[in-house]
Amino acid sequence: MGKRRRAVERKGRGPLVVGAVAAVAVVGGTLAAYSVYGGASGDRTAAAAEHRAVKKGPLSAAEVRTAATAFLTAWQGGKDGRAAAATDDPEAARTALTGYHKDARLTDLTLTRGKRSGATVPFTVKATVSYKGTAKPLSYSSKLTVVRRAEDGEPVVGWRPSVLHPDLEDGDRLVTGPAGTPPIKAVDRAGGELTTEKYPSLGTVLDGLREKYGKTAGGKAGVELRIVRKAAKDEKASGESGGESGGSKTSDKTPDKTLVTLTEGTPGTVRTTLDPALQARAEQEVLTEAKSSVVLTRASTGEILAVANQGHGFNVALQGSLAPGSTMKIITSTLLFEKGLASADKPHPCPKYSSYGGWKFQNDDKFSITGGTFKASFARSCNTAFISQAKKLDNDDLTEVAQQVYGLGRNNWAIGVPSLDGSVPVQSGAQMAASLIGQGGVRMNPLNMASVVATAKTGVFHQPYLVAPSVDHRTLAKAGRTMSASVQAQLKEVLRYTAAAGTAAEAMAGLGPDDGAKTGSAEVDNQEKPNGWFTAWKGDLAGAGVVQAGGHGGDTAGPLVAALLKAGS
Repeated sequence: MGKRRRAVERKGRGPLVVGAVAAVAVVGGTLAAYSVYGGASGDRTAAAAEHRAVKKGPLSAAEVRTAATAFLTAWQGGKDGRAAAATDDPEAARTALTGYHKDARLTDLTLTRGKRSGATVPFTVKATVSYKGTAKPLSYSSKLTVVRRAEDGEPVVGWRPSVLHPDLEDGDRLVTGPAGTPPIKAVDRAGGELTTEKYPSLGTVLDGLREKYGKTAGGKAGVELRIVRKAAKDEKASGESGGESGGSKTSDKTPDKTLVTLTEGTPGTVRTTLDPALQARAEQEVLTEAKSSVVLTRASTGEILAVANQGHGFNVALQGSLAPGSTMKIITSTLLFEKGLASADKPHPCPKYSSYGGWKFQNDDKFSITGGTFKASFARSCNTAFISQAKKLDNDDLTEVAQQVYGLGRNNWAIGVPSLDGSVPVQSGAQMAASLIGQGGVRMNPLNMASVVATAKTGVFHQPYLVAPSVDHRTLAKAGRTMSASVQAQLKEVLRYTAAAGTAAEAMAGLGPDDGAKTGSAEVDNQEKPNGWFTAWKGDLAGAGVVQAGGHGGDTAGPLVAALLKAGS
Protein backbone atom coordinates (compact mmCIF):
# COMPACT_ATOMS: atom_id res chain seq x y z
CA MET A 1 0.00 0.00 0.00
CA GLY A 2 1.11 3.55 -0.61
CA LYS A 3 1.81 6.01 2.15
CA ARG A 4 -1.12 7.68 3.81
CA ARG A 5 -1.43 11.44 3.59
CA ARG A 6 -1.98 13.15 6.90
CA ALA A 7 -4.13 16.14 7.56
CA VAL A 8 -1.99 18.94 8.90
CA GLU A 9 -3.22 22.10 10.60
CA ARG A 10 -0.96 25.11 10.38
CA LYS A 11 -0.23 27.03 13.53
CA GLY A 12 -1.88 30.36 14.20
CA ARG A 13 -4.36 31.52 11.57
CA GLY A 14 -3.06 29.38 8.75
CA PRO A 15 -5.51 27.18 6.84
CA LEU A 16 -5.87 23.45 7.17
CA VAL A 17 -5.03 21.28 4.16
CA VAL A 18 -7.01 18.11 4.58
CA GLY A 19 -5.56 14.75 3.61
CA ALA A 20 -7.09 12.05 1.51
CA VAL A 21 -7.87 9.45 4.19
CA ALA A 22 -7.62 10.46 7.81
CA ALA A 23 -9.83 13.01 9.50
CA VAL A 24 -8.58 15.12 12.38
CA ALA A 25 -9.83 15.65 15.88
CA VAL A 26 -8.50 18.34 18.19
CA VAL A 27 -7.88 16.74 21.57
CA GLY A 28 -6.22 18.61 24.38
CA GLY A 29 -4.61 21.01 21.92
CA THR A 30 -3.03 18.22 19.84
CA LEU A 31 -4.06 16.50 16.62
CA ALA A 32 -5.11 12.87 16.48
CA ALA A 33 -6.14 10.75 13.50
CA TYR A 34 -9.38 8.86 13.88
CA SER A 35 -11.98 6.94 11.93
CA VAL A 36 -14.81 9.25 10.85
CA TYR A 37 -17.44 6.79 12.00
CA GLY A 38 -16.20 4.04 14.33
CA GLY A 39 -15.55 0.62 12.81
CA ALA A 40 -14.31 -0.32 9.40
CA SER A 41 -17.83 -0.37 7.97
CA GLY A 42 -18.81 3.01 9.39
CA ASP A 43 -22.06 1.54 10.79
CA ARG A 44 -23.45 2.55 14.15
CA THR A 45 -24.94 -0.27 16.15
CA ALA A 46 -28.65 -0.22 16.85
CA ALA A 47 -28.06 -0.54 20.56
CA ALA A 48 -25.79 2.48 20.64
CA ALA A 49 -28.28 4.50 18.63
CA GLU A 50 -31.10 3.60 20.99
CA HIS A 51 -29.26 4.58 24.15
CA ARG A 52 -27.43 7.67 22.90
CA ALA A 53 -29.01 10.93 24.03
CA VAL A 54 -29.75 13.45 21.31
CA LYS A 55 -27.19 16.21 21.50
CA LYS A 56 -28.56 19.73 21.72
CA GLY A 57 -27.33 23.24 22.21
CA PRO A 58 -24.89 25.44 20.33
CA LEU A 59 -22.06 23.79 18.44
CA SER A 60 -18.63 24.05 20.02
CA ALA A 61 -15.62 25.20 18.03
CA ALA A 62 -14.19 21.69 18.24
CA GLU A 63 -17.39 20.14 16.89
CA VAL A 64 -17.41 22.53 13.94
CA ARG A 65 -13.76 21.89 13.10
CA THR A 66 -14.11 18.13 13.47
CA ALA A 67 -17.25 17.84 11.32
CA ALA A 68 -15.82 20.11 8.64
CA THR A 69 -12.52 18.23 8.55
CA ALA A 70 -14.25 14.85 8.36
CA PHE A 71 -16.25 15.95 5.33
CA LEU A 72 -13.40 17.69 3.53
CA THR A 73 -10.99 14.82 4.16
CA ALA A 74 -13.36 12.24 2.71
CA TRP A 75 -14.28 14.44 -0.25
CA GLN A 76 -10.66 15.14 -1.14
CA GLY A 77 -9.83 11.44 -0.88
CA GLY A 78 -12.58 10.43 -3.28
CA LYS A 79 -14.54 8.69 -0.52
CA ASP A 80 -17.90 9.92 -1.72
CA GLY A 81 -19.96 7.65 0.51
CA ARG A 82 -18.02 8.64 3.60
CA ALA A 83 -18.20 12.33 2.75
CA ALA A 84 -21.93 12.05 2.10
CA ALA A 85 -22.44 10.31 5.44
CA ALA A 86 -20.83 13.33 7.11
CA THR A 87 -23.76 15.52 5.95
CA ASP A 88 -27.40 15.84 6.95
CA ASP A 89 -28.59 14.62 3.51
CA PRO A 90 -26.39 11.66 2.53
CA GLU A 91 -28.41 10.66 -0.54
CA ALA A 92 -28.32 14.07 -2.22
CA ALA A 93 -24.73 14.66 -1.18
CA ARG A 94 -23.52 11.33 -2.57
CA THR A 95 -25.17 11.94 -5.93
CA ALA A 96 -23.55 15.37 -6.20
CA LEU A 97 -20.13 14.23 -4.99
CA THR A 98 -20.08 11.30 -7.41
CA GLY A 99 -20.97 13.65 -10.25
CA TYR A 100 -18.19 16.00 -9.17
CA HIS A 101 -15.61 13.32 -9.95
CA LYS A 102 -17.25 11.48 -12.84
CA ASP A 103 -19.19 14.14 -14.76
CA ALA A 104 -16.99 17.14 -14.05
CA ARG A 105 -13.83 15.04 -14.51
CA LEU A 106 -12.01 16.77 -11.68
CA THR A 107 -8.82 15.20 -10.30
CA ASP A 108 -5.86 16.17 -8.07
CA LEU A 109 -8.26 17.72 -5.60
CA THR A 110 -6.81 19.80 -2.77
CA LEU A 111 -9.11 21.39 -0.20
CA THR A 112 -7.72 24.00 2.18
CA ARG A 113 -9.79 24.89 5.20
CA GLY A 114 -9.91 28.52 6.29
CA LYS A 115 -10.74 30.17 9.60
CA ARG A 116 -14.22 29.32 10.79
CA SER A 117 -16.83 31.94 11.70
CA GLY A 118 -19.33 30.42 14.09
CA ALA A 119 -20.62 27.28 12.42
CA THR A 120 -19.48 28.35 8.94
CA VAL A 121 -16.15 27.16 7.57
CA PRO A 122 -14.70 28.65 4.38
CA PHE A 123 -12.36 26.62 2.22
CA THR A 124 -10.53 26.84 -1.08
CA VAL A 125 -10.57 24.27 -3.86
CA LYS A 126 -7.78 23.48 -6.29
CA ALA A 127 -8.22 20.76 -8.89
CA THR A 128 -7.42 19.73 -12.44
CA VAL A 129 -10.05 19.50 -15.18
CA SER A 130 -9.18 16.80 -17.71
CA TYR A 131 -10.85 15.69 -20.93
CA LYS A 132 -9.32 13.48 -23.64
CA GLY A 133 -5.74 14.50 -23.00
CA THR A 134 -6.40 18.18 -22.36
CA ALA A 135 -6.13 19.49 -18.80
CA LYS A 136 -6.41 22.85 -17.10
CA PRO A 137 -6.36 24.01 -13.47
CA LEU A 138 -9.45 25.07 -11.56
CA SER A 139 -9.51 27.04 -8.33
CA TYR A 140 -12.29 28.70 -6.36
CA SER A 141 -13.54 29.39 -2.85
CA SER A 142 -16.59 27.94 -1.14
CA LYS A 143 -17.93 27.42 2.36
CA LEU A 144 -19.89 24.94 4.44
CA THR A 145 -22.02 25.22 7.56
CA VAL A 146 -22.06 22.63 10.33
CA VAL A 147 -25.44 21.73 11.84
CA ARG A 148 -26.76 19.17 14.28
CA ARG A 149 -28.21 16.07 12.65
CA ALA A 150 -31.91 15.82 13.47
CA GLU A 151 -31.98 12.23 14.68
CA ASP A 152 -29.07 12.31 17.13
CA GLY A 153 -27.74 15.86 17.32
CA GLU A 154 -24.31 14.88 15.99
CA PRO A 155 -22.48 17.70 14.19
CA VAL A 156 -22.53 17.21 10.41
CA VAL A 157 -22.24 19.41 7.34
CA GLY A 158 -25.53 21.01 6.32
CA TRP A 159 -25.82 19.81 2.73
CA ARG A 160 -26.52 22.15 -0.13
CA PRO A 161 -25.13 22.07 -3.69
CA SER A 162 -23.26 25.35 -3.15
CA VAL A 163 -20.87 23.49 -0.85
CA LEU A 164 -19.36 21.88 -3.96
CA HIS A 165 -19.33 25.15 -5.90
CA PRO A 166 -20.86 28.50 -4.84
CA ASP A 167 -22.77 28.86 -8.13
CA LEU A 168 -24.54 25.50 -7.88
CA GLU A 169 -28.26 25.44 -7.06
CA ASP A 170 -30.62 22.53 -6.46
CA GLY A 171 -30.67 20.22 -9.47
CA ASP A 172 -27.65 21.80 -11.19
CA ARG A 173 -24.70 19.67 -12.35
CA LEU A 174 -21.03 20.22 -13.09
CA VAL A 175 -20.20 18.71 -16.49
CA THR A 176 -17.00 18.63 -18.54
CA GLY A 177 -17.30 17.87 -22.24
CA PRO A 178 -18.29 19.41 -25.55
CA ALA A 179 -20.31 22.53 -24.81
CA GLY A 180 -23.98 22.16 -25.53
CA THR A 181 -24.06 25.68 -26.95
CA PRO A 182 -21.35 27.30 -29.10
CA PRO A 183 -19.71 30.44 -27.71
CA ILE A 184 -20.75 33.87 -28.88
CA LYS A 185 -18.97 37.16 -29.29
CA ALA A 186 -21.39 39.77 -28.00
CA VAL A 187 -20.79 43.26 -29.33
CA ASP A 188 -22.21 46.67 -28.50
CA ARG A 189 -24.12 48.85 -30.95
CA ALA A 190 -20.82 50.17 -32.34
CA GLY A 191 -19.33 46.71 -32.85
CA GLY A 192 -17.02 46.67 -29.83
CA GLU A 193 -16.74 43.36 -27.97
CA LEU A 194 -18.54 43.08 -24.65
CA THR A 195 -16.56 41.21 -22.01
CA THR A 196 -16.83 40.83 -18.25
CA GLU A 197 -13.29 42.14 -17.93
CA LYS A 198 -14.43 45.47 -19.35
CA TYR A 199 -18.03 45.39 -18.08
CA PRO A 200 -18.07 43.22 -14.92
CA SER A 201 -21.81 43.23 -14.29
CA LEU A 202 -22.67 41.87 -17.76
CA GLY A 203 -21.84 38.28 -16.78
CA THR A 204 -25.43 37.05 -16.62
CA VAL A 205 -26.33 39.03 -19.74
CA LEU A 206 -23.53 37.40 -21.74
CA ASP A 207 -24.53 33.97 -20.43
CA GLY A 208 -28.11 34.67 -21.48
CA LEU A 209 -27.08 35.80 -24.95
CA ARG A 210 -25.10 32.62 -25.47
CA GLU A 211 -27.99 30.49 -24.24
CA LYS A 212 -30.38 32.22 -26.62
CA TYR A 213 -28.25 32.75 -29.73
CA GLY A 214 -25.28 30.36 -29.45
CA LYS A 215 -26.76 27.74 -31.75
CA THR A 216 -27.87 30.21 -34.42
CA ALA A 217 -25.02 32.74 -34.47
CA GLY A 218 -22.72 30.59 -36.60
CA GLY A 219 -20.24 29.47 -33.94
CA LYS A 220 -18.74 26.06 -33.12
CA ALA A 221 -18.79 24.59 -29.62
CA GLY A 222 -15.59 23.95 -27.67
CA VAL A 223 -14.88 21.74 -24.64
CA GLU A 224 -15.73 23.22 -21.25
CA LEU A 225 -16.35 22.60 -17.59
CA ARG A 226 -19.72 24.21 -17.08
CA ILE A 227 -22.69 24.35 -14.75
CA VAL A 228 -25.73 22.81 -16.42
CA ARG A 229 -28.82 24.32 -14.85
CA LYS A 230 -31.81 22.26 -13.81
CA ALA A 231 -34.19 24.66 -15.58
CA ALA A 232 -32.32 24.18 -18.82
CA LYS A 233 -32.53 20.39 -18.52
CA ASP A 234 -36.26 20.57 -17.75
CA GLU A 235 -36.94 22.80 -20.75
CA LYS A 236 -34.99 20.55 -23.12
CA ALA A 237 -36.80 17.50 -21.76
CA SER A 238 -40.19 19.11 -22.39
CA GLY A 239 -39.27 20.24 -25.88
CA GLU A 240 -39.18 23.95 -25.07
CA SER A 241 -36.53 26.28 -26.38
CA GLY A 242 -33.32 26.47 -24.41
CA GLY A 243 -33.27 30.20 -24.95
CA GLU A 244 -35.39 33.09 -23.78
CA SER A 245 -39.05 33.65 -24.30
CA GLY A 246 -40.83 36.62 -22.91
CA GLY A 247 -42.69 35.19 -19.96
CA SER A 248 -42.04 34.55 -16.35
CA LYS A 249 -41.49 30.86 -17.06
CA THR A 250 -38.02 31.68 -18.39
CA SER A 251 -37.41 34.64 -16.13
CA ASP A 252 -36.57 32.27 -13.27
CA LYS A 253 -34.07 30.34 -15.38
CA THR A 254 -30.41 31.13 -14.87
CA PRO A 255 -28.31 30.37 -17.98
CA ASP A 256 -25.67 27.64 -17.96
CA LYS A 257 -22.31 28.96 -16.78
CA THR A 258 -18.85 28.18 -18.16
CA LEU A 259 -16.19 27.73 -15.47
CA VAL A 260 -13.17 26.54 -17.49
CA THR A 261 -12.63 26.39 -21.24
CA LEU A 262 -10.37 23.48 -22.20
CA THR A 263 -10.67 23.83 -25.95
CA GLU A 264 -11.78 27.09 -27.50
CA GLY A 265 -14.77 26.99 -29.76
CA THR A 266 -15.39 29.36 -32.63
CA PRO A 267 -17.75 32.14 -31.52
CA GLY A 268 -20.62 33.54 -33.50
CA THR A 269 -21.32 37.28 -33.27
CA VAL A 270 -24.40 38.76 -31.62
CA ARG A 271 -24.95 42.51 -31.81
CA THR A 272 -26.71 44.21 -28.91
CA THR A 273 -28.22 47.66 -28.42
CA LEU A 274 -25.83 48.58 -25.58
CA ASP A 275 -24.00 51.88 -25.86
CA PRO A 276 -20.34 51.39 -24.85
CA ALA A 277 -19.91 54.78 -23.18
CA LEU A 278 -23.18 54.56 -21.28
CA GLN A 279 -22.53 50.96 -20.25
CA ALA A 280 -19.13 51.96 -18.89
CA ARG A 281 -20.74 54.81 -16.96
CA ALA A 282 -23.42 52.50 -15.57
CA GLU A 283 -20.72 50.12 -14.34
CA GLN A 284 -19.05 53.02 -12.53
CA GLU A 285 -22.28 54.29 -10.99
CA VAL A 286 -23.41 51.00 -9.42
CA LEU A 287 -20.08 50.78 -7.59
CA THR A 288 -21.10 53.83 -5.55
CA GLU A 289 -24.11 52.16 -3.89
CA ALA A 290 -24.30 48.67 -2.39
CA LYS A 291 -26.93 46.38 -3.94
CA SER A 292 -27.73 48.87 -6.69
CA SER A 293 -29.11 48.18 -10.16
CA VAL A 294 -29.79 50.53 -13.06
CA VAL A 295 -31.15 50.46 -16.62
CA LEU A 296 -31.15 53.10 -19.36
CA THR A 297 -33.31 52.84 -22.49
CA ARG A 298 -34.24 54.89 -25.54
CA ALA A 299 -37.80 55.97 -24.84
CA SER A 300 -38.98 56.13 -28.45
CA THR A 301 -37.80 52.63 -29.41
CA GLY A 302 -37.26 50.52 -26.28
CA GLU A 303 -33.58 49.88 -27.04
CA ILE A 304 -31.64 49.05 -23.88
CA LEU A 305 -28.56 51.28 -23.81
CA ALA A 306 -27.07 50.25 -20.46
CA VAL A 307 -27.73 47.72 -17.71
CA ALA A 308 -25.66 47.23 -14.58
CA ASN A 309 -25.82 45.67 -11.14
CA GLN A 310 -23.55 46.08 -8.14
CA GLY A 311 -22.38 42.50 -7.77
CA HIS A 312 -22.02 39.83 -10.40
CA GLY A 313 -24.72 37.38 -9.38
CA PHE A 314 -28.45 37.62 -9.98
CA ASN A 315 -29.46 40.23 -12.55
CA VAL A 316 -31.84 42.39 -10.50
CA ALA A 317 -31.94 45.05 -13.21
CA LEU A 318 -33.65 42.72 -15.69
CA GLN A 319 -34.97 39.82 -13.62
CA GLY A 320 -35.63 41.33 -10.21
CA SER A 321 -39.04 41.07 -8.56
CA LEU A 322 -39.32 43.84 -5.98
CA ALA A 323 -42.09 46.11 -4.74
CA PRO A 324 -41.54 49.40 -6.63
CA GLY A 325 -42.90 51.73 -3.97
CA SER A 326 -44.09 55.15 -5.06
CA THR A 327 -42.71 54.86 -8.60
CA MET A 328 -45.87 52.77 -9.12
CA LYS A 329 -47.85 55.99 -8.68
CA ILE A 330 -47.15 56.75 -12.35
CA ILE A 331 -49.41 53.85 -13.32
CA THR A 332 -51.92 54.60 -10.57
CA SER A 333 -52.10 58.25 -11.68
CA THR A 334 -52.88 57.05 -15.20
CA LEU A 335 -55.78 55.09 -13.75
CA LEU A 336 -57.08 58.03 -11.70
CA PHE A 337 -56.79 60.43 -14.64
CA GLU A 338 -58.66 58.00 -16.93
CA LYS A 339 -61.48 57.58 -14.42
CA GLY A 340 -61.74 61.28 -13.66
CA LEU A 341 -60.80 60.72 -10.02
CA ALA A 342 -57.90 63.17 -10.19
CA SER A 343 -56.71 66.06 -12.30
CA ALA A 344 -53.19 67.45 -12.21
CA ASP A 345 -54.10 71.04 -11.34
CA LYS A 346 -57.30 70.49 -9.36
CA PRO A 347 -57.57 70.20 -5.56
CA HIS A 348 -57.02 66.70 -4.22
CA PRO A 349 -57.05 65.37 -0.64
CA CYS A 350 -53.78 64.49 1.08
CA PRO A 351 -54.69 63.77 4.72
CA LYS A 352 -52.23 62.54 7.33
CA TYR A 353 -53.98 59.15 7.42
CA SER A 354 -56.33 57.18 5.17
CA SER A 355 -57.86 53.79 5.96
CA TYR A 356 -59.06 51.04 3.64
CA GLY A 357 -59.71 47.34 4.09
CA GLY A 358 -58.90 47.46 7.77
CA TRP A 359 -55.47 49.03 7.26
CA LYS A 360 -54.49 52.54 8.28
CA PHE A 361 -52.10 54.13 5.78
CA GLN A 362 -49.97 57.21 6.39
CA ASN A 363 -47.49 59.45 4.62
CA ASP A 364 -43.77 59.59 5.22
CA ASP A 365 -43.28 61.52 8.48
CA LYS A 366 -47.11 61.69 8.68
CA PHE A 367 -47.30 64.91 6.66
CA SER A 368 -50.49 66.26 5.13
CA ILE A 369 -51.27 68.85 2.46
CA THR A 370 -54.20 71.18 3.00
CA GLY A 371 -55.88 72.62 -0.08
CA GLY A 372 -53.23 71.28 -2.43
CA THR A 373 -53.54 70.00 -5.98
CA PHE A 374 -53.01 66.43 -7.15
CA LYS A 375 -49.76 67.63 -8.75
CA ALA A 376 -48.53 68.77 -5.35
CA SER A 377 -49.47 65.43 -3.78
CA PHE A 378 -47.71 63.50 -6.55
CA ALA A 379 -44.57 65.63 -6.25
CA ARG A 380 -44.37 65.08 -2.48
CA SER A 381 -45.30 61.40 -2.89
CA CYS A 382 -48.44 61.62 -0.77
CA ASN A 383 -49.65 58.06 -0.16
CA THR A 384 -53.06 59.02 1.17
CA ALA A 385 -53.88 60.94 -2.01
CA PHE A 386 -54.02 57.55 -3.71
CA ILE A 387 -55.34 55.38 -0.86
CA SER A 388 -58.31 57.75 -0.46
CA GLN A 389 -59.48 56.78 -3.96
CA ALA A 390 -59.41 53.00 -3.37
CA LYS A 391 -63.09 52.87 -2.45
CA LYS A 392 -63.98 54.20 -5.90
CA LEU A 393 -61.99 51.53 -7.76
CA ASP A 394 -62.68 47.95 -8.80
CA ASN A 395 -60.18 45.32 -7.73
CA ASP A 396 -58.91 44.74 -11.28
CA ASP A 397 -58.67 48.37 -12.39
CA LEU A 398 -54.96 48.78 -11.67
CA THR A 399 -54.11 45.43 -13.27
CA GLU A 400 -55.99 46.39 -16.43
CA VAL A 401 -54.12 49.68 -16.87
CA ALA A 402 -50.75 48.08 -16.10
CA GLN A 403 -51.30 45.37 -18.69
CA GLN A 404 -53.22 47.19 -21.40
CA VAL A 405 -51.46 50.59 -21.36
CA TYR A 406 -48.00 49.77 -19.97
CA GLY A 407 -47.55 46.22 -21.34
CA LEU A 408 -46.70 44.81 -17.90
CA GLY A 409 -47.46 41.46 -16.32
CA ARG A 410 -48.52 39.61 -19.47
CA ASN A 411 -45.48 37.30 -19.60
CA ASN A 412 -44.72 38.13 -23.22
CA TRP A 413 -41.65 40.37 -23.27
CA ALA A 414 -38.87 39.04 -25.48
CA ILE A 415 -35.86 41.29 -24.90
CA GLY A 416 -33.15 38.84 -26.06
CA VAL A 417 -32.11 37.51 -22.64
CA PRO A 418 -34.12 36.24 -19.66
CA SER A 419 -36.20 38.98 -18.06
CA LEU A 420 -39.24 39.53 -15.88
CA ASP A 421 -41.93 41.82 -17.24
CA GLY A 422 -43.46 42.83 -13.92
CA SER A 423 -46.48 41.66 -11.98
CA VAL A 424 -49.60 43.60 -10.98
CA PRO A 425 -52.01 40.94 -9.72
CA VAL A 426 -55.68 41.53 -9.01
CA GLN A 427 -56.03 42.03 -5.26
CA SER A 428 -58.75 43.06 -2.87
CA GLY A 429 -59.18 44.99 0.35
CA ALA A 430 -56.10 46.46 1.97
CA GLN A 431 -53.79 44.68 -0.47
CA MET A 432 -55.50 46.37 -3.41
CA ALA A 433 -55.04 49.74 -1.72
CA ALA A 434 -51.39 48.98 -0.99
CA SER A 435 -50.86 48.14 -4.67
CA LEU A 436 -51.84 51.70 -5.58
CA ILE A 437 -48.65 52.92 -3.88
CA GLY A 438 -46.40 50.12 -5.12
CA GLN A 439 -46.67 47.74 -2.19
CA GLY A 440 -48.97 44.73 -1.77
CA GLY A 441 -48.37 42.14 -4.47
CA VAL A 442 -46.92 44.50 -7.10
CA ARG A 443 -43.44 43.46 -8.29
CA MET A 444 -41.10 45.28 -10.68
CA ASN A 445 -37.45 45.70 -11.63
CA PRO A 446 -35.51 48.67 -13.04
CA LEU A 447 -36.16 47.58 -16.64
CA ASN A 448 -39.91 47.58 -15.99
CA MET A 449 -39.86 51.02 -14.39
CA ALA A 450 -37.66 52.48 -17.14
CA SER A 451 -40.31 51.24 -19.57
CA VAL A 452 -43.08 52.79 -17.45
CA VAL A 453 -41.55 56.27 -17.47
CA ALA A 454 -40.76 55.91 -21.19
CA THR A 455 -44.42 55.09 -21.86
CA ALA A 456 -45.51 58.11 -19.83
CA LYS A 457 -43.11 60.31 -21.80
CA THR A 458 -44.01 59.05 -25.29
CA GLY A 459 -47.63 58.01 -24.67
CA VAL A 460 -46.98 54.61 -26.31
CA PHE A 461 -45.56 51.37 -24.89
CA HIS A 462 -42.40 50.20 -26.66
CA GLN A 463 -41.24 46.83 -25.36
CA PRO A 464 -37.59 47.12 -24.27
CA TYR A 465 -35.06 44.94 -26.07
CA LEU A 466 -31.34 44.17 -25.87
CA VAL A 467 -31.10 42.42 -29.24
CA ALA A 468 -32.98 43.78 -32.24
CA PRO A 469 -35.97 41.61 -33.19
CA SER A 470 -34.66 41.45 -36.76
CA VAL A 471 -31.81 39.21 -35.57
CA ASP A 472 -34.10 36.25 -34.89
CA HIS A 473 -37.42 37.48 -36.31
CA ARG A 474 -39.14 37.44 -32.94
CA THR A 475 -42.24 39.52 -32.23
CA LEU A 476 -42.05 42.21 -29.58
CA ALA A 477 -44.88 42.63 -27.11
CA LYS A 478 -47.45 45.34 -27.71
CA ALA A 479 -49.87 47.06 -25.36
CA GLY A 480 -53.59 46.59 -25.75
CA ARG A 481 -54.25 50.33 -26.04
CA THR A 482 -52.63 53.72 -25.67
CA MET A 483 -53.46 56.39 -23.14
CA SER A 484 -55.36 59.43 -24.31
CA ALA A 485 -53.55 62.66 -25.15
CA SER A 486 -55.12 64.42 -22.16
CA VAL A 487 -54.00 61.69 -19.74
CA GLN A 488 -50.48 61.74 -21.13
CA ALA A 489 -50.32 65.53 -20.85
CA GLN A 490 -51.25 65.35 -17.17
CA LEU A 491 -48.75 62.56 -16.51
CA LYS A 492 -45.93 64.56 -18.06
CA GLU A 493 -47.00 67.61 -16.08
CA VAL A 494 -46.85 65.87 -12.69
CA LEU A 495 -43.58 64.12 -13.54
CA ARG A 496 -41.97 67.37 -14.68
CA TYR A 497 -43.14 69.13 -11.54
CA THR A 498 -41.67 66.34 -9.38
CA ALA A 499 -38.33 66.70 -11.18
CA ALA A 500 -38.37 70.48 -10.77
CA ALA A 501 -39.84 71.00 -7.30
CA GLY A 502 -40.67 67.64 -5.74
CA THR A 503 -38.84 64.71 -4.18
CA ALA A 504 -36.74 64.21 -7.35
CA ALA A 505 -35.56 67.82 -7.63
CA GLU A 506 -32.15 67.39 -6.03
CA ALA A 507 -31.16 64.43 -8.18
CA MET A 508 -32.52 66.01 -11.38
CA ALA A 509 -30.99 69.45 -10.85
CA GLY A 510 -29.62 70.85 -14.11
CA LEU A 511 -31.31 68.28 -16.37
CA GLY A 512 -34.39 70.29 -17.46
CA PRO A 513 -36.44 71.40 -19.20
CA ASP A 514 -37.45 68.22 -21.09
CA ASP A 515 -37.38 65.87 -18.14
CA GLY A 516 -39.58 64.19 -15.56
CA ALA A 517 -39.05 61.88 -12.60
CA LYS A 518 -40.55 59.94 -9.72
CA THR A 519 -38.98 58.69 -6.51
CA GLY A 520 -39.99 55.65 -4.49
CA SER A 521 -39.29 53.93 -1.19
CA ALA A 522 -40.58 50.39 -0.76
CA GLU A 523 -40.85 48.86 2.69
CA VAL A 524 -39.55 45.30 3.06
CA ASP A 525 -40.25 43.02 6.03
CA ASN A 526 -37.30 42.58 8.42
CA GLN A 527 -35.29 45.25 6.60
CA GLU A 528 -34.26 48.37 8.49
CA LYS A 529 -34.23 50.70 5.49
CA PRO A 530 -36.61 50.58 2.53
CA ASN A 531 -35.53 49.88 -1.02
CA GLY A 532 -34.86 53.17 -2.78
CA TRP A 533 -36.32 53.58 -6.30
CA PHE A 534 -36.00 56.26 -8.95
CA THR A 535 -37.25 56.52 -12.51
CA ALA A 536 -36.87 59.45 -14.90
CA TRP A 537 -36.61 60.61 -18.49
CA LYS A 538 -34.48 63.26 -20.17
CA GLY A 539 -35.13 63.91 -23.83
CA ASP A 540 -35.34 60.50 -25.53
CA LEU A 541 -33.63 58.68 -22.66
CA ALA A 542 -35.56 56.84 -19.95
CA GLY A 543 -33.97 55.14 -16.97
CA ALA A 544 -34.67 53.56 -13.62
CA GLY A 545 -32.72 52.21 -10.69
CA VAL A 546 -33.10 50.59 -7.30
CA VAL A 547 -30.81 50.49 -4.27
CA GLN A 548 -31.92 47.68 -2.01
CA ALA A 549 -32.04 48.67 1.66
CA GLY A 550 -30.72 52.06 0.59
CA GLY A 551 -33.40 54.35 2.00
CA HIS A 552 -35.07 57.20 0.14
CA GLY A 553 -34.92 56.78 -3.64
CA GLY A 554 -34.12 60.40 -4.33
CA ASP A 555 -30.93 60.14 -2.29
CA THR A 556 -29.74 56.71 -3.43
CA ALA A 557 -31.05 55.51 -6.79
CA GLY A 558 -31.69 59.07 -7.99
CA PRO A 559 -28.06 60.11 -8.49
CA LEU A 560 -27.32 56.87 -10.38
CA VAL A 561 -30.14 57.37 -12.88
CA ALA A 562 -29.51 61.11 -13.21
CA ALA A 563 -25.82 60.50 -13.95
CA LEU A 564 -26.71 58.23 -16.86
CA LEU A 565 -29.27 60.70 -18.21
CA LYS A 566 -26.65 63.44 -18.09
CA ALA A 567 -24.01 61.24 -19.72
CA GLY A 568 -26.34 60.39 -22.58
CA SER A 569 -27.65 63.89 -23.20
